[in-house]
Amino acid sequence: MNPTPDKNSSSYEQSLKSMDTEEWFDLHFYRPIGYAWACLARRAGITPNVITIASIFLGIGAGLCFYIDNIWWNLLGILLLVWADSFDSADGQLARMTGQYSRLGRILDGLSGDIWFVTIYFALCFREIHTSPFFIAHHWVIWVLAVSAGLCHAIQAAMADYYRQFHLYFVKGPDGSELERYDMLREKFRSMSWRHDAWRKFVLLFYMNYTHGQESRTPSMQRLRAALHEKYGDKMPPQQFRDAFRQASLPLMKFTNILSFNTRSFVLFFSILIRMPWIYFAFELTVMNGLMIYMMVRHERICRKFENELKN
Repeated sequence: MNPTPDKNSSSYEQSLKSMDTEEWFDLHFYRPIGYAWACLARRAGITPNVITIASIFLGIGAGLCFYIDNIWWNLLGILLLVWADSFDSADGQLARMTGQYSRLGRILDGLSGDIWFVTIYFALCFREIHTSPFFIAHHWVIWVLAVSAGLCHAIQAAMADYYRQFHLYFVKGPDGSELERYDMLREKFRSMSWRHDAWRKFVLLFYMNYTHGQESRTPSMQRLRAALHEKYGDKMPPQQFRDAFRQASLPLMKFTNILSFNTRSFVLFFSILIRMPWIYFAFELTVMNGLMIYMMVRHERICRKFENELKN
């Protein structure tokens, strides 16, 4: 099989999530590269989880390169992080091409990005307190910025992923979305034994708490989900309702993409190359938080509107 993606190929299209949720830069850069990696991995018998784990090491390597205040090391770090993200694209594309879905894979996929950025955050902090006169004198400032930005980053990524999965539920149905429910995860968690299923139970505990955080921040969405379940049970709502929600939700998908990887990575690269890494933390705390709050307010409003339609 030729690993070069053919945009008319059903295999290539199968590797994409949905045109509603794909970002322009991903479609023209990361998805073609990821598809090539996915084709090579399928031929070699490599699983999506192996690709994900490889991306973790590449992301850690990028962080170590960003610690060094040297343009060539920094450019190498940029290359490694781009490579890591191409693997992050490839693991999902390979899973969709081969049907190798698993909850562990979804958790690993999210965890990989967290490990990249934890490494990068530490590297940038140590770099600043060794090279910047201000942060040499005031170590605590950069650590407060980094910890605050890191916590916000985690919430931003979680909410972007959640809204994207909810949108995909109306586009593709349950099989095309990775939308979960906390109560069902909790029931499964309680049914498992620490003695016989310790690792699986630990993984599920992490994912269960992640899902609970998403649900607790979206009360209107949860009421809409409850109303849909009460009216239609496990069946999908009528196509007219699905299409209407899709059209209302579609404008927000650009915000889920901005809050994911590309925009923050561009700002990260810029701040490193101009030798002012603290700008990246400031961007996370101001621009990205502002976009997240706007996205959440608008999505909650949409959910209230459709909940009212169901009741009337």
